[in-house]
Amino acid sequence: MALRTIESLGDLSGRRVIVRCDLNVPLTDGVVTDDGRIRASLPTLNALLHRGAKVVVISHLGRPEGAPDERYSLRPVAQRLSELLGAPVAFASDTVGASAADAVRGLADGGIAVLENLRFNPGETSKDAAERQAFADALATFGDAMVSDGFGVVHRKQASVYELAQTLPSAAGSLISAETDVLDRLTERPERPYTVVLGGSKVSDKLGVIAHLLPRVDRLLIGGGMLFTFLAAQGHKVGASLLEADQLDTVRGYLAEAEQRGVQIVLPTDVVVAERFAADAPHSVQRADALEEGPAGASGLGLDIGPETAARFAELVASSTTVFWNGPMGVFEFPAFAGGTRAVAEALTRVSGLGVVGGGDSAAAVRALGFTDDDFGHVSTGGGASLEFLEGKKLPGLEVLGWQ
Repeated sequence: MALRTIESLGDLSGRRVIVRCDLNVPLTDGVVTDDGRIRASLPTLNALLHRGAKVVVISHLGRPEGAPDERYSLRPVAQRLSELLGAPVAFASDTVGASAADAVRGLADGGIAVLENLRFNPGETSKDAAERQAFADALATFGDAMVSDGFGVVHRKQASVYELAQTLPSAAGSLISAETDVLDRLTERPERPYTVVLGGSKVSDKLGVIAHLLPRVDRLLIGGGMLFTFLAAQGHKVGASLLEADQLDTVRGYLAEAEQRGVQIVLPTDVVVAERFAADAPHSVQRADALEEGPAGASGLGLDIGPETAARFAELVASSTTVFWNGPMGVFEFPAFAGGTRAVAEALTRVSGLGVVGGGDSAAAVRALGFTDDDFGHVSTGGGASLEFLEGKKLPGLEVLGWQ
């Protein structure tokens, strides 16, 4: 069954529509430093505003532990949203209190308001279904319909994602529709050759994805901190680099399965090794099978794939028709260790078919390195949600909208 679309809600002119967005953006001193998720919400919001709906935006930001915390206020987000829309955006200083009621009551047709951080209310993330339902019921008094468009939270059974969508007539927004279409193509309808690039710190974070995608891909490229567990599984020493020793047998199993299936697992042949974890740490390029010979002897710390590997990964990515990438190749926040991530990102811009940046740290990395979302076929807004979808898991926030 396909997702219910906004069209299923009928004429929305003059009706109050609650839109669950994912506006969980980084803030520094009360200023939005990456507005990618806000921009991603604009198509759905603009569509509703142009239909004359009274739009009530709800979202979380950070982890404020169920109580108001000014550090996680959505006020700066509402201000940035107003700038991007080129229209006033009312802001309520609470979630279901007097300020929220006043803001919603004051909306004209085609008007928009943002309510304060949902996670300021403990009912949003409660493990008690009755508490979540009570919060959803309170939110529902502000709407005649609900549009779910926060893909980054559809893997969570939370009040605004799950119970609210059951309480009001609900449908998926264009962002969720686009995300599910892309991820469905990656799992069920990929054009070949199909390459998956995985990075980030831990193998354990990607076990489900590897297991689910191995039968579907042609190549699996491994970078980031997780590469050292793969190298160790092949019998190589990894110095002081990140190693999940408890995953070695699992990784050996993946290597054997890949060989049996004819899937090419490509591991780094060289690594940038530093003396310590710091932006200015002395570093050198070492062979991946000799990391114990790093600049500080046995204490060498691998912080990026090397230039030879980066060139090889870039060649394989650019020559693929379908590519999914999740996880940086190194510590991209430090310029000296951003080369591998930059090489993969640049190659992804040259993919002739579908090139997907898998959200989370990957999306943050490409923006930090100067790329824009338009440079890629698709930039996901949900790191964890994307991974769970690709693992084949059922996502409650999608199921409640009709996805099966």
